[in-house]
Amino acid sequence: MNARRTLLTALLAACALVACSAAPPTPTAPEHPHLRLGVLPIVDDAHLVRAQAAGYFAAEGLTVELVTVQGGAAALPRLATGDLDLTFTNYVSALLGQAQGKGTFRFVDGGYQAGPNTLLIMTKPGSAVRTPADLAGKKIAVNTLRNIVELTARSALETAGVDPGSVTFVEVPFPDMAAALQSGRVDAAFTVEPFSTQAALAFGAVSALDAGSGATAGIPIGGVATTAEFAAKNPNTVAAFRRAVARAQADMADRGVVEQILPTYTKITPDTAALIALGSWPATLDDVRLQRDVDLMRQYGVLTADLDVRSMVL
Repeated sequence: MNARRTLLTALLAACALVACSAAPPTPTAPEHPHLRLGVLPIVDDAHLVRAQAAGYFAAEGLTVELVTVQGGAAALPRLATGDLDLTFTNYVSALLGQAQGKGTFRFVDGGYQAGPNTLLIMTKPGSAVRTPADLAGKKIAVNTLRNIVELTARSALETAGVDPGSVTFVEVPFPDMAAALQSGRVDAAFTVEPFSTQAALAFGAVSALDAGSGATAGIPIGGVATTAEFAAKNPNTVAAFRRAVARAQADMADRGVVEQILPTYTKITPDTAALIALGSWPATLDDVRLQRDVDLMRQYGVLTADLDVRSMVL
């Protein structure tokens, strides 16, 4: 009997030792380890380039090809065809696309949101337009009509006491706005970084209104989207991607990291990178924050019905 007790005690001790020394379980391997990710050469995508450069994707067993796209709206159809697995996009384009039945999308990272002086309505030196009130009845350049830029402009104007209906919005690509402003084609231009800082340095452009303040302070701008089908078929892949991006988003809290990464994939010089205004890269995206974009879309007639965003946020 004593021998049996001794043997049982030894076995229990051995089991306990094995349990204590066992390595923690590893995440399940990605189902789709080779990914094509749409990115834009803009500040907003810095966390994605950082995740690639720092090896965070590789550490999760992912091989990610960064594919430069012209814009988020243009990239969304490429998700449906499988040409892209994920893409950075502005939220308004994805929300509108889902509302119009052009796709069923899921947002997989915390994205990028506006900060002070990141969304500016600028004028040229010597212009009579100097204050928000001066913008009434004027032509304002926006990169795309009925998008996040126009919506935030309308909201900021209204908050400043200017009837947005009195303004004429003119579609001008961001890189061409400085020329449009200098030539007088438009009275003001809604610029984002680095174009705001570049215009200020090049010819002394000044801000008449910070559209990323007041009611639109911290407005969600864009993030990584995929299709609902891809997310459902590849949960381990999406989870691995999110872990890698979350590490990079944490790095974005260090401005030095952001300044280091920007010149590697944009036309922003190191000197300009040290001057530009930055937004923020939140760790997560929640439906309450995203609802602000939907509310703007409804307020200004881009959406005619409400849209439930809860199912779109992973």
